[in-house]
Amino acid sequence: MSRRIDYYDDPNAPAANSLVPSVNVVVENAKGEILMIRRTDNDNWALPGGAIDLGESVTQAAIRETKEETGVDVEISGLVGIYSDPKHVIHYTSNDEVRQEFSIVLAAHPKGGYPTTSDESGEVRWLTPSRVISLHIHPSMRLRIDDYLKNQKSPVVD
Repeated sequence: MSRRIDYYDDPNAPAANSLVPSVNVVVENAKGEILMIRRTDNDNWALPGGAIDLGESVTQAAIRETKEETGVDVEISGLVGIYSDPKHVIHYTSNDEVRQEFSIVLAAHPKGGYPTTSDESGEVRWLTPSRVISLHIHPSMRLRIDDYLKNQKSPVVD
């Protein structure tokens, strides 16, 4: 099975050999719950998201990735931040690709669909912020969620 291994500020991490623009989406419903997935490739909880494909915009990628991974249709409502810390690399064991982090994080609200698992998400749940902070989440993903929950006036640029 293909695995995803996240490294952060780890001297034993493999060197990055690619940079792929990606999106993550913080989807908050009317109850204040956040849509979270449990990734099948590393068992971590995360925001939905993935690579931006050629020919699509950041917003189109965010809507597509959220639908593919969660079954939920969303409307984008804002920008949380841009995360590009070179100390965070992601190793995909299927092809030995090692990506430097480059993620644009958007805020959204649901407009339809129903939480449904996929090949990439073994669990999909609406969770309260207090529940989210108790999950097993990689520190880079936790930072994105924390930045959203701080309700900052302007986007984070890292």
